[in-house]
Amino acid sequence: MKKLVVMGATVLAGALGTGVLAAVPAEAASAVQIHRVYFDSPGKDDRSNASLNGEWVQLYNSARTSRQLKGYKLRDRTGYTYTFGSFTLGGRKSVYVHTGKGSNTATHRYWGRSAYVWNNTGDTAYLRYPNGSAADSCSWGRKGPSTYC
Repeated sequence: MKKLVVMGATVLAGALGTGVLAAVPAEAASAVQIHRVYFDSPGKDDRSNASLNGEWVQLYNSARTSRQLKGYKLRDRTGYTYTFGSFTLGGRKSVYVHTGKGSNTATHRYWGRSAYVWNNTGDTAYLRYPNGSAADSCSWGRKGPSTYC
């Protein structure tokens, strides 16, 4: 009988517009997001450093203020992971994370791999906060050499 009374009160409260349960706010989107993934580098996939660096992920900071990315992780479905060292991404700025080797700058970071990461036939890029929680993700299929997220 108690169960029926509680259920009835909940239904009545809902009908009157005075919900018993408070709405849970949606999670705020991360200021730093995956903007574009160029997963199929131009030309032949010959594993040359130039070809490897033709494969990249563009992250964009939509905030007006800078964000420290130390400890952020960029990974694929397989688990290949790039971890940011001490790096600050300016407000409303982008950084490109290339698969191959190179000299890091304020706008280009290099994974240092000698094999491709992003699958041309479909994959997902995940961006994680240093604590491991999800900041953003982007998936694609077989179409085209790149995708906007």
